[in-house]
Amino acid sequence: MKLGISSYSLYSAMKAGEMSILDVMEWVAEQGGEHIEIVPNLGFTLEDGGLVSEIREKAREVGLDISNYAIGANFITESEEKFQAEIERVKNEVDIANQLGVKLMRHDVAWRPIRETSIQQFESDLPKLVRACREIADYAAQYGITTSIENHGYYVQASDRVQSLINHVDRPNFKTTLDVGNFMCADEDSVSAVKKNISYSSMVHIKDFYLRSTHPGEGWMETISGNYLRGAIIGHGDINMREVIGVVKNSGYDGYLSVEFEGMEECKHACKISLDNVRRIWNEI
Repeated sequence: MKLGISSYSLYSAMKAGEMSILDVMEWVAEQGGEHIEIVPNLGFTLEDGGLVSEIREKAREVGLDISNYAIGANFITESEEKFQAEIERVKNEVDIANQLGVKLMRHDVAWRPIRETSIQQFESDLPKLVRACREIADYAAQYGITTSIENHGYYVQASDRVQSLINHVDRPNFKTTLDVGNFMCADEDSVSAVKKNISYSSMVHIKDFYLRSTHPGEGWMETISGNYLRGAIIGHGDINMREVIGVVKNSGYDGYLSVEFEGMEECKHACKISLDNVRRIWNEI
């Protein structure tokens, strides 16, 4: 297992101009992190090809793996032309992933408003999503890259829907970036959902949430069924984190664990505590 951080976790510091992505990488290494997950368009962009080279060089300099490249995508489009354009855009992102030297890449697949996330709608959209994911996975295979879907965005978030897409795509290099916290957005128990999907995972995100049944005020987001979540320092929230991490470890998973923090606390302090907690829990199990 290699423990590290998603660059998304330090987005607020990058947005405020306190850190660049290169500063983030140096900071992660200083905290004992072993890898960095690159999430563009949240604090930085990779439109300038020069930054790709700088990230690779910084990773070598500070001794970090670049574990995963994570981008957004939506194949629910108004026309076949736009559908094909989105596939081509994601293929271009696969090229960037290859330039970064990663072997794992997460891309989203679909977004719909909560009122349009029924199982009937999912089954109707599924063939289109399968087409897109197959074409991208086949393209990524030339680089030895495994593509994946993360369980987020409400629509394709529940463990069974993620499994369904993976099984229909039926490619050895298409898996899931498993986020242990995000199942809660679909009102799924994290422990049960991780047990279901850990065998499908190419990458694991460790995230924690506070959960409430009524709206506590500013800073909370609504789940599909009307509960409320707020990001937490890992180990401080309402997820049974020891049991979740135990499921991951006891499954035999030995890949990257990536801390994702999206709470209201100062991000560097929160990420350091989160890293320390995940490392301690993993070693204690």
